[in-house]
Amino acid sequence: MDGKVVLITGASRGIGAATARLAAAEGWRVAVNYRSDWAGAEAVAAELQSAGADAAVFCADVALEAEIVSLFDAVAAHYGRLDALVNNAAVTAPIGRLEDYSAERVERVLRSNVLGPILCCREAVRRMSTRRGGAGGAIVNVSSAASRLGSAGEYVDYAASKGAIDTLTLGLAREVAAEGVRVNAVRPGLIHTGIHAASGEPGRVERLAGSVPMGRGGEAEEVAAAIVWLLSDASSFCTGSLLDVSGGR
Repeated sequence: MDGKVVLITGASRGIGAATARLAAAEGWRVAVNYRSDWAGAEAVAAELQSAGADAAVFCADVALEAEIVSLFDAVAAHYGRLDALVNNAAVTAPIGRLEDYSAERVERVLRSNVLGPILCCREAVRRMSTRRGGAGGAIVNVSSAASRLGSAGEYVDYAASKGAIDTLTLGLAREVAAEGVRVNAVRPGLIHTGIHAASGEPGRVERLAGSVPMGRGGEAEEVAAAIVWLLSDASSFCTGSLLDVSGGR
């Protein structure tokens, strides 16, 4: 990888941590971002370091512009370069119907899941675009199958935020394609991660597994494999792609 650096937001657990592990195994130097789970982020970085990888931990809340800018500056100061971004950090809210949502709930979801990724893309493009003096790079946005299923009765606001990520991916990919920056997205389906417990239903994957044509929930490592492929030169002619990792659901 010639010492290439990838920044992964929300990398202290779940899909982000699995992506950090696989990226490190593929030779990437990994910037592990977290918001509040310092212990989880440190554990991920220590695991990568023990395997001989170059990994460092960076704290930032991607719902806040000032922290996003500081994050990218800190990664640049530490590594001297940035070659890829994985926009993985996201939040959900308790399962429920839209008629019961508060404005505060919706704003929290949209700040973390839409504003944050847009601003992270902005900072990445400023550093990677050949138009801005960069050497090119890759961005992978973590969307969700919810963007096309809608998540009725569960979290329509989260699904809507991921629809915005799909559109961001398509538009930005076309905007920077001639500037050496590829932008793609993965859309995970029902994956065994902690996000379901955060929404109030830790058994959600088991409850809905029957609706998946493959008959099971997915693993974070299966999503990570798709992300790392999209980061790699093996996907050099892919940009603006939305890759479903959902077992056919």
